[in-house]
Parts: sequence; C-alpha cells; structure tokens
Amino acid sequence: MKKTAIVTGGSSGIGLSIVKKFIDEGYKVFNLDIQSSQYGEFKLCDLCDEQTVSCIIGDISATHNINVLVSNAGMHFSANIENTSMADFDKVFNLNVKGAFSAIKAVLPSMKANKDGAIILISSDQALIAKHNSFAYNLTKAALASMAKTTALDYAEFNIRANAVCPGTIETPLYHQAIDQYCKKSGADKETVHQEEAQLQPLGRLGKADEVAELVLFLASDKAKFITGSLQVIDGGYTAQ
Repeated sequence: MKKTAIVTGGSSGIGLSIVKKFIDEGYKVFNLDIQSSQYGEFKLCDLCDEQTVSCIIGDISATHNINVLVSNAGMHFSANIENTSMADFDKVFNLNVKGAFSAIKAVLPSMKANKDGAIILISSDQALIAKHNSFAYNLTKAALASMAKTTALDYAEFNIRANAVCPGTIETPLYHQAIDQYCKKSGADKETVHQEEAQLQPLGRLGKADEVAELVLFLASDKAKFITGSLQVIDGGYTAQ
C-alpha cells in the first residue's frame, strides 16, 4: 500500500520539488495550495482558514492513513519593525505560523491512531540567525522551529516525529520575487544582486529546491527514525560563519 503525504504550498518552488520527489518515491501525495498544479492530487486550500484546512485534511484521513505532513506554505515579507504594519504582520503570521498550526493539528488524529507519522516544517536559516529588514518573516520562521521541537516532545509517545528544515538562500520563484522587490525599491541591478547573494554563501552558489526536497524525503523515511525535534540546516554553510 502506498504511503500518503500531505504537502502544503506544493505548487511552486521548494514545495513543488517536494511533491515531485515524494511522487517519484511512490507516495500518494496531496497538495494543498491556492495555486493549482498538475502534480499530486491538488486540493484548493487557503492555509489561513483553519476550518477549511481541518475539513480537507479530515476528508483525506477518512480514506488514507496520513504518514507524512510537509508544512511548506509560506510567504516572504521584507521590512523592519517600524515599516511593518499590523495588517502586514497578521498576513505573514497567519500563513506562515497559523497555517502550519492548523495543518499539524489536523493530521495528528490520524498519526496518533496509527502510532506513526513524520511532520516536517519548512523553516529557514532565519530560525537560527537574524537578517536585516526581516522582522515579521524572521519571527515566523523561528516560531516554526519552536513548533517542531514542542511537537516532537509532545507526540514522541505516539511514534510521531517532528523536525524543521532550515534552508538558506534557495533559488525559487519566492527568491526572485524578493530580489525583484528589492531592486525596484533600491534601483540595483538584479544580476549584480543575484551574484552578490551567491558569493555570500561559503559554497559560492545558491541552493536548489531539489536539494531541499532530498533532505525532506530523508526525514520522512525510515532512515531517519531516530531524528526528531531537530533543526536541519541546508544553507551552503551560511550560518556557520
């Protein structure tokens, strides 16, 4: 019988690579996103709406044992605290943190009943370090790291593992969107900024979404049975500096 994985925000970037990787490994994959996709079984879902998340995951668990949750849906927001309005803060927090909270809460009954499960939260290197003009985003990614640790402790007795993956700078549509916004505000040349970002990494390049997906797949597998409550950094050495 195929194992079942739920991936939130699986229609683009890192999420899409994760969906494809799990499909290739023989998983039945449900992709919860607001943007449609031809990969996996797509479920239109606003992760900011707890009731919708609960209903969709409840329907999935009625016919499938949920083996894996990858909570990936999120958004970037660049601003310091003074330039972050309450509306901005709520928007970022509602998706990045409350979306993960809703998804985890919804999969736990199925995982507890089966005494098995792997929860992987896509956090960021910003769970470990601070970056300029990243007040709200940085805060949400640190919250996800905390969520992985507390969930790991609370549900270890059910053989449910929870870990956070902390990518550094990965070349995705979200990355290009952030760079475009920066260049629009600053007037900087995009290619120059892109090369500068690459040189900030000790390995001299940006990460790839597929590399993150490989790590996520490993954490979901039986090979990682003794790994829980961890923050798995994949950043080309950036946070080691």
